[in-house]
Amino acid sequence: MASAGPHPGMGPVMVLSKLFDSIDALGFRTVIGLGWLGCVTSTSGFEFVDDVGDSKTQRTHGRQAQIGNIAAARAVADIIRSTLGPRSMLKMLLDPMGGIVITNDGNCILREVDVSHPTAKSMIELSRAQDEEVGDGTTSVIILAGEMLINAEPFVRMNVHPTVIVRGYNYALQEALSICEKLALTVDVHDTDRMKALVQSCIGTKFSSRWNDIMIDMALKAVLTVARELPTPSSAPSGGDVGDLYSQKMEVDIKRYAKVEKIPGGEIADCAVLSGVMFNKDVTHSKMRRRIENPRILLLDTPLEYKKGESQTNVEITDDEDWNTLLKMEEEYVENMCMEIIAFKPDIVITEKGVSDLAQHYFAKANITAFRRLRKTDNNRVARATGATIVSRTDEIRESDIGTGCGLFEMRKIGEEYFAFFEECKDPKACTIILRGGSKDVLNEIERNLTDAMQVVRNVVFDPRLLPGGGATEMAVSVGLRKAGLKSEGVQQGPFLAVGEAMEVIPRTLAQNCGVSVIRTVTQLRAKHAAAYEEAEKEHGEGAFPKCNWGIDGITGQLVDMEEFGIWEPFSVKIQTIKTAVESACMILRIDDIVFGSKKKGY
Repeated sequence: MASAGPHPGMGPVMVLSKLFDSIDALGFRTVIGLGWLGCVTSTSGFEFVDDVGDSKTQRTHGRQAQIGNIAAARAVADIIRSTLGPRSMLKMLLDPMGGIVITNDGNCILREVDVSHPTAKSMIELSRAQDEEVGDGTTSVIILAGEMLINAEPFVRMNVHPTVIVRGYNYALQEALSICEKLALTVDVHDTDRMKALVQSCIGTKFSSRWNDIMIDMALKAVLTVARELPTPSSAPSGGDVGDLYSQKMEVDIKRYAKVEKIPGGEIADCAVLSGVMFNKDVTHSKMRRRIENPRILLLDTPLEYKKGESQTNVEITDDEDWNTLLKMEEEYVENMCMEIIAFKPDIVITEKGVSDLAQHYFAKANITAFRRLRKTDNNRVARATGATIVSRTDEIRESDIGTGCGLFEMRKIGEEYFAFFEECKDPKACTIILRGGSKDVLNEIERNLTDAMQVVRNVVFDPRLLPGGGATEMAVSVGLRKAGLKSEGVQQGPFLAVGEAMEVIPRTLAQNCGVSVIRTVTQLRAKHAAAYEEAEKEHGEGAFPKCNWGIDGITGQLVDMEEFGIWEPFSVKIQTIKTAVESACMILRIDDIVFGSKKKGY
């Protein structure tokens, strides 16, 4: 159907179609009130325009959804970009209750930030997953994932299908992991200098970096205290002299057995890791001993008082003597329990339940120190540190249940509170970390930093391989992907190379936070790695891989060799960061429809 007018040979439907296309390109399609129910007729049949949702339902789809997702990821990455590296800035966050959090920990910042965009929420979830899995690299993973998506934007705008981009990204991920494998260096956990350099790379970027030496020693001591071998085949890497330590699989349960006790007051130099445990309890009776050397310790989770009935019980008494008999039975019950305990001559009795006044009297007479209502977690720590077994019934106590591994028990007053210290344990597999500091905010931040440092050491105990820090690994992967990308063919070559470019964001951000010339520094670093490739190929032929450890000194912004500078990061953290970033970018790129709907009433 032709029509006269300014567009000869073009039907009115085609003109409408053109108009709708231009409106759609601007993203206003849902706003125009042209009655989009039904269909528009064209010569080729029917074109259905979907507006079947509720009037409150908003829908974004196609390229517009993908570009919106990329913008949300960019916004999240920009929030924490300035918190990467030793020259990082702090963020002050106010929670809804009016509390203040001051931190530069990526996971902590994003946990407090309130966002509504679904993609931004899934990005924030990444940092939480990274924190739970390896405990470090929470900032890097968000910045890297954001950059992967930013680099995918040109392909989306050029109408490259997301599946093609994802395929290219997955090939690049495999190549990046193999480059990391070649770069890795195997280390012995008991090599103190190398381990200190490793923890330094984690803690140097934190608020507590002024007290680095204390923090590093505390993190190392705490983790190596808690670590114990399990009789299972090792998952340690084959090849390389890893030593007998890894013939067993290691168990490192920091959360349960390395307790951080924050006590405001004093100064940070007073922080320490005990070779044993402590808890905030005082003895139950004033006459009990407050200092015992080489104590025998008995742990119970049963009440040392008269047992009350499970359900309500009424007793009818007709004679005075019966009442006395009842009281006597109660006393005899408690006395029997105490005598069963005293028979084993313990010096300290600790129970998770109550201790009656009568039981305290018997213990004080027998010169036994007693503690009551101790938390289950603290009791487990004491058991592991002293070698005692927690007993549930007093008539089942055996000599082997008594803990003799503690060298010194002492009550100490810190501030206004009394603390029980169990120190000088022979082989404690549990410990308490005492943190002292000026204010609660300082203590909370130091605790977060110390937890990160302990996670880093734990990762190395599990997998004793390291990678160079300071952006050296990322630049090596970037240059390696560029070389490999030239050999790949077809449409996915672009996305493959885009991953290489995205990896440069870490050294770039480090340089940016130092305040040096970003372009000059990153170009020089790229040239160093490229030159190392050329040199290796000249010496060993094509396909040779150079071990180039050049990176950026996060404090001065100068290029340094990380081997000499001594900044190393755990292999597992770096691998997890790259995997998570690429996989999340792939997932977000495959979203082509976002529907914001409001639930109907009654559902």
